[in-house]
Amino acid sequence: MSVRHRRSTVGLAAAATLAVAAALFMAVPAAARTGDASRSAAPPAGERQQAFARAARATGVPAAVLLAVAYNESRWEEHGGAPSTTGAYGVMALTDLPAAAPTAKGDGRAVPRSARTLTSAADLAGVTGSAARTDDAANIRAGAALLAHDARSLGHGRLPSTVAGWYGAVAAYADTPARAAATTFADDVYATIRTGAARTTADGQALTLAAEPHARPDTGSAAGLHLRAAAPAPKAECPPDLRCNVVPAAYQSNDPQDKTKYGNYDLADRPHTMRIDHIVLHDTEETYPSTLNTFTNPANSVSAHYVIRSSDGLVTQMVPTRDVAWQAGNWYVNVHSIGIEQEGFAVQGAQWFTEPLYRSSARLVRYLAARFGVPLDRQHIIGHDNVPGTTPATVAGMHWDPGPFWDWGHYLALLGRPIRPTGGPGSPVVTIDPVFAHNTQTVTDCEVKPPAPVPAQASSFVYLHTGPDATSPLVSDPALHASGPGTSCAADWGDKASAGQQFVVADRQPGWTAIWWDGVKAWFADPAGGDRASVPSSSAVVVPKPGRDSVAVYGRAYPEASAYPAAIPVQDVVPLQYVIQPGQAYVTTGPVPTDYYYAKTIDSSLPGDHTDVVGHDRYLEIQLGHRIGFVKADDVDVRPAG
Repeated sequence: MSVRHRRSTVGLAAAATLAVAAALFMAVPAAARTGDASRSAAPPAGERQQAFARAARATGVPAAVLLAVAYNESRWEEHGGAPSTTGAYGVMALTDLPAAAPTAKGDGRAVPRSARTLTSAADLAGVTGSAARTDDAANIRAGAALLAHDARSLGHGRLPSTVAGWYGAVAAYADTPARAAATTFADDVYATIRTGAARTTADGQALTLAAEPHARPDTGSAAGLHLRAAAPAPKAECPPDLRCNVVPAAYQSNDPQDKTKYGNYDLADRPHTMRIDHIVLHDTEETYPSTLNTFTNPANSVSAHYVIRSSDGLVTQMVPTRDVAWQAGNWYVNVHSIGIEQEGFAVQGAQWFTEPLYRSSARLVRYLAARFGVPLDRQHIIGHDNVPGTTPATVAGMHWDPGPFWDWGHYLALLGRPIRPTGGPGSPVVTIDPVFAHNTQTVTDCEVKPPAPVPAQASSFVYLHTGPDATSPLVSDPALHASGPGTSCAADWGDKASAGQQFVVADRQPGWTAIWWDGVKAWFADPAGGDRASVPSSSAVVVPKPGRDSVAVYGRAYPEASAYPAAIPVQDVVPLQYVIQPGQAYVTTGPVPTDYYYAKTIDSSLPGDHTDVVGHDRYLEIQLGHRIGFVKADDVDVRPAG
């Protein structure tokens, strides 16, 4: 997910303002920032004001209400037809996250990521979704139609006769079941009606809302929304020297008739029932406020235990650590991890991964690791990009945050575990450790069209080649590259080894080191002296047992079929597309739990639900490539490296 920055008390507001402004800029695709020929030119001056007047007449929504709602959503900016950081389009901020940022959770939960207010609003207005996303008049008409629809629903088929009576429809427009959030939005809209507003937008549209100082809302018109009051916020699970607050993520049914449809996490009793042995670091890919909004809407089916603000390092806890957040895209990893969202954008790490964020995150992780016994190494403190896919079909769609510009070396030092040699010269194990400040790699943002070079910045990874030569092709990952070599795309994790990760040496040439990686030999530039990219290390490793043609690798350590009680469906144990061949070796951090947490409904009292199925098969975690993986203990031998 993402956003970012802060410094002295004098500069806090300015820094936060710059952070949000930069985040909004980066949220716009490159095509939109440089001009998109598929979109029409900016409308004539005054056209947007007229569009509001026409939509008001057509739908019966008072122009003052319509203008004030739009002002509080977008300040009347249409943002070039591109979505905001919340997936909202146009001046009416109609949300269509599936269109703006499609995503796959990869954990078997077929749940939409967000409500699609744009689709329903466009249908009500009789316009296409495409028009509502990119055309001013259609977007305003769709927003007005949605307001009118909600007003009629609350008014038993009739529109309010006064501006005051539109309060309930305005609160509904906030698209949240939380009373405080919905009524705060509506109160702000009515404050704007009372004071009026006027501004000229970035594309030259001058708009005015005349003040109506005596406008007062009929707050009782929101009663039909059945908004719920927030429960008293518990104290955050944080160390005493860290500034934290609590904003509970949604735990709510999305369908009273179907208990399997709910958001945004699962109740549990960790670590008493399931061990916590990993901490997963994310970046939000949207602003801090938007992330909180996402996690507090149960329709979004996503959450994390904590969110950290970039500007000042404020930590917000959203899910209790005892419960399972829906954060990693791998249910097994979810069950055994704590997820931390860090405000930022992966391709703009130099801008958003601030020192306050690094330090707050490290303080929090040190506290959590000590509390739950999580080792402070790169096999247990992992990025979202290090989480394995669950089955071969999900591997390619796994997330890649916090990405290539997160400074893992600095972060490990803040954790009190700096990367240092633990082996002698020629050690059979190395830890990746490029000099971050000097390690400016060529990276491409391939998620914009056309792909664009990422601004030069320090990075924490090394490229992996098929041979000891910079001109040789990058290694090809079987899940990402059906044919052809790896790429410089920021999201292409298949050819990038990251700082702190440990691998077994497969070969050496002057200035180059080869490691065993995803079942193949992969080379990285490793010059002697100050620009070295690795340090000698020691570790236990796994090798195939004698006589094995190959060893399967798994994305989760699920129990054998005989371990499941009759009431719980057996989960298939499916190997990934990677195999370990004889003669290869991989670093292991030892055994992991063998279990499957069955939690399919919001009702933990149902027989068999919220049950941890424990198996007898034994698995070991390995550093397979960029992502971790699991092998069955019966398939491998464990030995010291070398």
